[in-house]
Amino acid sequence: MLRPMWVSLALLLAACASVPPSPNRAGPELFHDAWFLPPSAPIDAGTVFALSEPMRRYLHERIAPRMRAEGRQTGLFNALQDSGQLKIEYDAAFTRTAAEAFDARTGNCLSLVLLTAALAHEVGLGVQYQNVLGEHTMSRNGDLVFYNGHVNLVLTERRSDERVAATRSAMVIDFLPARARRGQQVQTASEQTVIAMYMNNRAAESLAAGKVDDAYWWARAGLMKEPRYTDTYNTLGVVYRRHGNIPEAVAIYNYALALEPGNIAAMSNIIPVLRQLGRDREAARWSRRLAELQPYPPFHFFAQGRRAMAAEDYVGARDLFSKEIQRAAYYHEFHFWLALAYVGLHQTELARKHFQIAKDNATTQLDVRRYQEALDALGPVRRDRSAISAAEQ
Repeated sequence: MLRPMWVSLALLLAACASVPPSPNRAGPELFHDAWFLPPSAPIDAGTVFALSEPMRRYLHERIAPRMRAEGRQTGLFNALQDSGQLKIEYDAAFTRTAAEAFDARTGNCLSLVLLTAALAHEVGLGVQYQNVLGEHTMSRNGDLVFYNGHVNLVLTERRSDERVAATRSAMVIDFLPARARRGQQVQTASEQTVIAMYMNNRAAESLAAGKVDDAYWWARAGLMKEPRYTDTYNTLGVVYRRHGNIPEAVAIYNYALALEPGNIAAMSNIIPVLRQLGRDREAARWSRRLAELQPYPPFHFFAQGRRAMAAEDYVGARDLFSKEIQRAAYYHEFHFWLALAYVGLHQTELARKHFQIAKDNATTQLDVRRYQEALDALGPVRRDRSAISAAEQ
C-alpha cells in the first residue's frame, strides 16, 4: 500500500487558529524554480475573476432585466439558482475560474463563489467572502487525502428610504444545502486570500493528476499572492516530496508548523519524511502530538471496513463504515460502502437508503451517475419501508 500523502485542499477555506504573526511575503529561500519545468499553461491571478464577453453579454441581456424587477441581489441569486437561466450545477471535480465556470455551467464551491463574485462586481454589488468555521471534510484522490473547507459570500448594496438615510442590506450566497451550514460561525476572508485558495486548489489538483511541475508553479503563485495562507506551504511540501526533494519538504512543513503549530495536515506529512531522513526522534515527537489531536487518522475505519468487505465480513464492515460516518456524516463514499455492506447482508432497503444518501451528497456528476446505477441495480422500491427503521434499531 502507498503511504498516504496529505494536502489541504481549499474548496472551502480552512479556518486558521491563533497563530504567530505571519510573513508579509514568501522568502526566496522557499522556492527552487530551477528544479521544475515551466508550467504547461500561463498562471495569471488576473484571470480568476475576469469576465468573458459571453458573460457580459449574458449578464446585460438576460440577467439585468431580472435584477431590475427583483433587485440586484435577489435577481442575481435567482438567476444562478434558476435552471431556466444559467443552469449552474455543483461539481467538485475541478476548480475553475469565473469564466470557466460560466462556460462549463458547473463548478465546485470555490468556482461558484468566484463566478458569483465576478458577476456581482460587474453590476456594482459589494462582495464579502466568508470561511465557514468548523466545517471540514475529507476526500481522497489516489494516495492523496484532502482536507476540504467551505467558503460562501455575502452580497451587499446601499439603499435609501424615507425612514433610514442609508442602510446596508446583505444576502448570504451559499451553494451547499442550508442544513449543512445552519448555526455555523464564519470568518471573513480577503479577496487576495480567495485567489490564493484558488491557486492552492489548482496545485493540489495538479498533484492528483501527476503534474508535479504545474503543481509547483501554482503553489508558488499562491504563496506570492498570499503568504499568510498556510495551507499552500503544506501543498508545496507535498510537491517537494513528490519531486524527491525530501530535506526541502521537511523545511517547508516546519515553516508551516511554525506559523500554525496545530496544523494536522503538515504534522501528518512531516512524520514520514523525517523518518525517511533517519530523524526518528523528531518524527516520534510529532507522532505523539498528532495522536493527541487526532487519535484515528482520516479513513482509518474506512480502510478497516474495506478489508472486512474483502473477507466477506459484512457485519464487521457495516460497523466500521458506520464509525467513519459518525466522523463525517455526509461523505458520500462512506455511505456507498455501507450500502454495499448491507447488500452483502441482504438488507436491500437499507442498502437503498445509503446509496441514496451517497447520491444526494456526491460532489461530481460522475459519482452521481455511479450511485444512481447502484440504486437501479437494486430494483423497484418496496412500498413497506418499516423494515428500514426496524433493522437499524
